[in-house]
Amino acid sequence: MRTVLRRPDFRLLFGGLLASMTAESILLLALAIWVKDLTGSNGLAGGIIFAVIAPMMLAPLVGWFVDRYPRRPFFVTASVVTALLLVPLFTVRDAGDVWLVYLVAALYGLSSITLGAALSGLLRQLVPLELLAEANGVLQTVRQGLRLIGPLAGAALYAALGGWALAGIGMVGFLTAAAVVSAVPSPALTPPTVRLRWPAELGAGLRHLTGEPALRRALLGYGLGSLVMGFSESLIFAYVDQGLDRDAAFVGVLVMVQGVGGLVGGLCSPALVRRLGEIGTLAAGVAFFSPAALALAYPDLRLGFVAVLLAGVSLPLTMVGLHTLIQRRTPPGLVGRVAAATQALVSGPQALSIGTGALLVGVLDYRLLFLLVGVATLAAGVYLWRGRHLSAPAGGRPPTPPPRPTLPAPRRPVDADIDAPVATGPRRPPRR
Repeated sequence: MRTVLRRPDFRLLFGGLLASMTAESILLLALAIWVKDLTGSNGLAGGIIFAVIAPMMLAPLVGWFVDRYPRRPFFVTASVVTALLLVPLFTVRDAGDVWLVYLVAALYGLSSITLGAALSGLLRQLVPLELLAEANGVLQTVRQGLRLIGPLAGAALYAALGGWALAGIGMVGFLTAAAVVSAVPSPALTPPTVRLRWPAELGAGLRHLTGEPALRRALLGYGLGSLVMGFSESLIFAYVDQGLDRDAAFVGVLVMVQGVGGLVGGLCSPALVRRLGEIGTLAAGVAFFSPAALALAYPDLRLGFVAVLLAGVSLPLTMVGLHTLIQRRTPPGLVGRVAAATQALVSGPQALSIGTGALLVGVLDYRLLFLLVGVATLAAGVYLWRGRHLSAPAGGRPPTPPPRPTLPAPRRPVDADIDAPVATGPRRPPRR
């Protein structure tokens, strides 16, 4: 990772993203707590998460829009717009204003897709192909580290200063990101402007995903795993309550341990990409979730710590493997559409999985559901592992070039003099 951090352009980009990622980590949970305080409803508080995820349906349109403009100026503009979207939060006073929080959450979700697609394209232009895994690993490591402190900091700020503090800190974070990234030198490459009919341009990202074998394999395998991985969002509460016989607040302790695993996974992910390739790293990330889920089927605190640590390692491996594969296997002018389409196709199963898990945990034993998650993620990991040859390791040796063919000596004409001069010596006199 030190190699990519030595690049001045990436250091500037990293500094801007650190500010925006800090704002993101503080906002989401605190908004849900704010709605809970205003309404007293757990359902309405949980609806904030749905409001953020719902705009994923517009991802193909967002990706098409992102790909039509230069990456760096677009990212800067989108960051400023995101900051302005938080302004209505300053007017929220009571339960009658909850609709404003929902509106901001939905617009924030739309902005998150936009910034993610623009960032994928910007990284693809700014960072050499051989350093993309390192760049994604750095960003995932910081993101996982912020999960340790961001939600707690957001909750503390809300308790101390109120909702307006969330809006103010969020605005400062995104405006700082815009200012810092605007100083990044413009990449030498610009996305080609493809002028097709807009329906064809709109679906170009999805066609590329389904037509490129490595991307298709990665999306299918990770999508299958995502259909059950979201169960754990609800199952972990049953594990703490019914299995460990502890208060629900103890979930926060397990989340902190998971964050430590996320740091480990983020630091190790570039080396795994170099050794296993992108699909191999994605397979390892999905497969790591299997022993974690199987261990949580048995309520033991020591085993539980190991399990959530493995689950934490899993997330950055999957993200780095998937994002690096997209950036390396997609033409620059399509990166925005492909990244947005991937985000939608992955987030859809995750949202469905979270909702299904919340329903099933009230009907079935949580241990049985954890066993199901473990078996399903192991199967998805094996499916991905069997396709690892589709993405060669980034740090592997270049393929040995085939031997140069030996050209046959030119044939002399049939009627040529057999004693014609040759290059190796003087002409020999004819024998009598």
